[in-house]
Amino acid sequence: MDTVKGYQMSNKKIHIYPFNRVEGDLEIFVEVENGVVTEARSAGTMYRGFENLLIGRAILDGLVITPRICGICSTSHLKAAAKALDMFFDVKVPHNAKRIRNITLIAEQIQNDFRHAFLVFMVDFTNPWYRSHPLYDEAVCRYEPLKGETTIQTIQETKKILEIIAILGGQWPHSSFMVPGGVVSMPSANDVAQCLFLLRNFCKWFEGRVLGCSIQRWMEVKSTSDLAAWLEEAPSHRNSDLGFFIRFARKAGLEKIGSGYGNFISFGSLDLPENTKVQGLNGGRQLFPAGFFHNLAVEKFEQEKITEDVSHSWFDDYPGGKHPFEGLTNPYATGAESRKYSWGKAPRYDGMPAETGPLAEMIVAASPLFIDLIGKDGPNVFVRELARLVRTATLIAVMEQWLEETVLCKDEFYRDPGKKENGEGFGLIEAPRGSLGHWIKIKDAKIERYQIITPTAWNASPRDSSGERGPWEQAMVGTEIKNQDNPVEVDHIIRSFDPCLVCTVHAIDIRKSGRFGSIRAGGNPRPLIL
Repeated sequence: MDTVKGYQMSNKKIHIYPFNRVEGDLEIFVEVENGVVTEARSAGTMYRGFENLLIGRAILDGLVITPRICGICSTSHLKAAAKALDMFFDVKVPHNAKRIRNITLIAEQIQNDFRHAFLVFMVDFTNPWYRSHPLYDEAVCRYEPLKGETTIQTIQETKKILEIIAILGGQWPHSSFMVPGGVVSMPSANDVAQCLFLLRNFCKWFEGRVLGCSIQRWMEVKSTSDLAAWLEEAPSHRNSDLGFFIRFARKAGLEKIGSGYGNFISFGSLDLPENTKVQGLNGGRQLFPAGFFHNLAVEKFEQEKITEDVSHSWFDDYPGGKHPFEGLTNPYATGAESRKYSWGKAPRYDGMPAETGPLAEMIVAASPLFIDLIGKDGPNVFVRELARLVRTATLIAVMEQWLEETVLCKDEFYRDPGKKENGEGFGLIEAPRGSLGHWIKIKDAKIERYQIITPTAWNASPRDSSGERGPWEQAMVGTEIKNQDNPVEVDHIIRSFDPCLVCTVHAIDIRKSGRFGSIRAGGNPRPLIL
């Protein structure tokens, strides 16, 4: 087997390990025939025991432990955990608490969207494969790691937007200011003024550097023809990072790769407080509505239809899929069975794989632009990344409105949930990468069961018991690989989903015992061949 630039080649098989610029450990296998991917497999190779280590702990422990699952989206895990406990205690969250929770979640989403786009995804535009691309030199100037103009500005500006979470929640990452019944801090007028100052300065950078126009002008773009007209309307549009992305991606053919199944799921997110001027994107009680897009139509979302399958995951088998309230996370690490190949489980909705993320949010919310784009070219790398780049245009005005309302509204920030020792609850939100859910069962004031399904678990899932691939496995199939020594097309497809494997795979020390060998915490554990 030959190794070329980090890629292992064997006849018509390409093995990429580790897949770099990913939080966590990801392994990709593709089989290529006549230059086209005919088979694909994605493996999360790191075991984590968060769900199991919560069992037997006190009711509120998940609020401290689950944010440690990820250093990029810890606020998302905190909010999902808090919402699950809101349901368990059957407590109505005060409206100002909803605003604070939403504002901090949006701040985290914004920093993730731009760090991913400019520090992870667009770095591939500097790949030597694109030396003949007419925009290659400009791509290097913009996105070269640690040197590019946009790279440096992104680090500086996203750091500032995260200060909003620190002001309202005490710290970032791994804050614990959300609790059942609301939030533990009451921001002063000065705190809110600081947050507004940070947000408005970030907005100037977003409009000037990323959009090249005002948010209001961008929101007028409703179709593919509008997008083309916007691009040619002004030099500032073409020369913005959004305009550059469109020009580079179109020339590279990114709208022709990475289609997948065309199923999209959104849990819905950002519950609207009463007496707010913010309106849901479909008129509902959440800014982003919940729904399942299948066969070109949005179906009503029902969390009871969610299951997790482990037939191809390194866990003890159970028949079919189980709802998270009944799910098990019993690790079974072996390489002796080719059927099992990932620490990620296989979430399904009504038995079907589904893509989640910013594009899914836009499709479920019936965004005219993105409905038109996928109607023309289907789901693809270009439209997936475009959705992530422009989501902030919707979120900034909402965030500003809620900050202003927090000062004016005299509602409380916390309501005592009372005492309860038995029951269950779930918290469903839209995290930066898509649909995130926490399910908790409490017995005798102790956690009896805790299950988490992350966005990357949906996107990176292995096959299920019916043999259906996960979304990004399917997205790779049919892709033309122009240079098997440098399969940049695979890089584009996987990164368009914004992978985060540390959230996805289910660190602990497991001393050699029974079927398990030694796995070191914090290391790079590999499945053991027994």
